[in-house]
Parts: sequence; structure tokens; C-alpha cells
Amino acid sequence: MNIQNFIQSIKENSVPSGMSLHLQALWHDGMGNWTKAHDLINHLHDKSAAHVHAYLHRKEGDIWNADYWYRKAGQKRPEVSLDEEWEQLLGLYL
Repeated sequence: MNIQNFIQSIKENSVPSGMSLHLQALWHDGMGNWTKAHDLINHLHDKSAAHVHAYLHRKEGDIWNADYWYRKAGQKRPEVSLDEEWEQLLGLYL
């Protein structure tokens, strides 16, 4: 799967099978369901999950919490738009 296919699946409201929880969270976020995205990633403890978790809290506007998760991920809060960060995350996990 590539980014275009992923975005198309959101437009078609058709969750692709076999995706990691990281990608499932990004898919639900792309559908506008922040809560579902957060619920999927909240219990994971790897650095990739922390990165997605950080993005979700940044999107929520909870910058203190986002920065905590960026540190857990070994990342710094990016200076790009949320849309650009979402696409960058897709590029990492697709």
C-alpha cells in the first residue's frame, strides 16, 4: 500500500486489512475520529506508537502532553503543519 491508496481508502470509508495499530490510528484520525485513533495507540509503548501519540495530542491542542510523547519517541515537535506531519508519519509506517 502507498500513501495514495491509503488516502483513497479514507475517501471510500474502507479500512484496509492487515494494517498495524499505528496505521489504523492514522487511518481513523484521517477519518476525523480522534478518539478512536487515540484509543488504538494509547496502550502501546514503542517509539513509533509514542510518535503517533504525540501527533494526536498536538492535533488535540494539548502541547504539553504532545511534547511528552515526542520525547518518549526520541523526536522534537515538528515545525510543519498537522497535515504534513500526518503524511510524514504515513511515509514512515506504510
